[in-house]
Amino acid sequence: MTGAASGFRARRAAVILARSFGRARGFPLPLVSQVTNPVTPTDRVFLRHFSMMIGFLVLVMFALIGLALYLYSFHPPPGNPMQKAETEARVAPVGAVYAGDTGRVAMAAAAEAAKKAAASQVAYGGTIFGNLCTTCHTNAATGAPVITDKGAWAPRVAQGLDTLLKHAIEGYQGKDGKLMPAKGGNPALTDAQVKATVEWMVSQVK
Repeated sequence: MTGAASGFRARRAAVILARSFGRARGFPLPLVSQVTNPVTPTDRVFLRHFSMMIGFLVLVMFALIGLALYLYSFHPPPGNPMQKAETEARVAPVGAVYAGDTGRVAMAAAAEAAKKAAASQVAYGGTIFGNLCTTCHTNAATGAPVITDKGAWAPRVAQGLDTLLKHAIEGYQGKDGKLMPAKGGNPALTDAQVKATVEWMVSQVK
C-alpha cells in the first residue's frame, strides 16, 4: 500500500514538473474535456417515449374521471325519506284558528291524529321494554316489580308519572337496597324514549 502511494505521488510530481516546464518553454498544454455523463441518442429516444407514455396515462385518468361523473349523474344518492315530513313539521304553524262546522271537523281530525301519534309512541315504548327492561321486570329474583304484578305496581303508580319518570331517567335505589340503573342501563336512550317506555309500562299495570 505504501509503495502504491509513493508511486502515485511520484507520477503527480512528474506531471506538475512537466506542466511547469511546458509553461516555461511556451509549449501549449492539451485541453482536457470536462464533459461527464453525456446523454446519448438512445437515452433521448427513451426519455421522449417515456414522457409520451406519462402524458397518455394522464389523459386516460381524466377521461375515466369524466366518465365516472357522467354515470354518477344518472344515479344520484338516495334522499332521506323522512326529509319531507321533517320539513313540513318545521314549517307547520304553531296554532290554528277553527270556526263553525269546518273548524269542528278539523279539530276532531287533529285530536285523532294526536291520539294516534301518542299511541304509536307508547307502542314504541313497549319495543324498548322488550329489548331492554324485560330482563329485570319479568324476573322477581332481581327485586324489580314484575310487569304482570299489578299489586306491586299499585303504590308506585300512586306516586305519579312524574316520579316514576324521574326514577327511570336518573336511576333509583329502593328501601331494600336494590338499584335500578339510570335509563335502564342504556345511557344512549333519550328522555323522550324513557318516557314512552314508562308510559307503556304504566298502561300495562293499571
